[in-house]
Amino acid sequence: MASASDTALIAVNLGTPDAPTAAAVRRYLGEFLGDPRVVSIPPLLWKPLLHGLILPLRSPRSAANYAKVWMEEGSPLLVHTRRLTERLQERLPQWRVLPAMRYGAPALRTALRELRADGVRRLVVLPLYPQYSTTTTASVADLVAEETQGMDVTLIEDYSSDAGWVAAVAASIVRYRHQHGGGRHLLFSFHGLPQRIADAGDPYPQRCVDSANAVAAALGLEPAQWSLSYQSRFGRERWLEPSTLSELDRLAATGVREVDVVCPGFAVDCIETLEEVALGLAEHFKAKGGRLAYIPCLNDAPAHADALARLACRAAGCEA
Repeated sequence: MASASDTALIAVNLGTPDAPTAAAVRRYLGEFLGDPRVVSIPPLLWKPLLHGLILPLRSPRSAANYAKVWMEEGSPLLVHTRRLTERLQERLPQWRVLPAMRYGAPALRTALRELRADGVRRLVVLPLYPQYSTTTTASVADLVAEETQGMDVTLIEDYSSDAGWVAAVAASIVRYRHQHGGGRHLLFSFHGLPQRIADAGDPYPQRCVDSANAVAAALGLEPAQWSLSYQSRFGRERWLEPSTLSELDRLAATGVREVDVVCPGFAVDCIETLEEVALGLAEHFKAKGGRLAYIPCLNDAPAHADALARLACRAAGCEA
């Protein structure tokens, strides 16, 4: 086994454009939506549609949404991922810990090549997707397999029910409700997935259910006090149900006027949580006569870094 000083940890997130501009978003979406793990339409059919219609139409709209949540230091997803990685480095001082993005920069492929060139022998790869899916974690696994021949590599595929992570999520909800008041309905909103992918055997929906059940149990919630939904739909095909939008409509129709939304499928805050939920869906629910409060992701919270560091140590066979 390699010593701790020969060990590296890469914390991999999805990715983000370099700037909140149409050109930067187009480059990013071109790479993201060009991954056959993300969109499985045959390239001869998909690429002309993607580059000729979807990217020209979607990029300016997405850029405007990114601009609403862009931070002084850059994209929220990148800023929070870097901060989380810094916290992990503090907990794993003998390791080399670095962030990477599956799409965009800092590129995962570049990071893997640099580590291999530097002679790193033991590598732990942590995709920051708590719930495994073929559309996310498996794409990271594909690229890692291409670039790490001869290295001792462990990929952490899923931590949807990890006790430390569940406790960290539950504690963040308790802390938020202590500061802002509790007793409201709790909605777990996960990123969506086309239904056909789930029908083909992707375990993601069950992993989301497992996460929500575990956190709800840790909070001592009764079934009527919480529900689960899926956000961020794209295209016209059928996606996992219920959508977060339709679930909010259902809650409003039953007289629920206050909802807390938490997004435990996202390790750190990003456009999907900040613009789509905290701004867009909050405005939608307000129009229905209700008030939506968004509970932030774990980001670089100490409990989050502690849980992920323990995961990495277990994967490497060392003490946490």
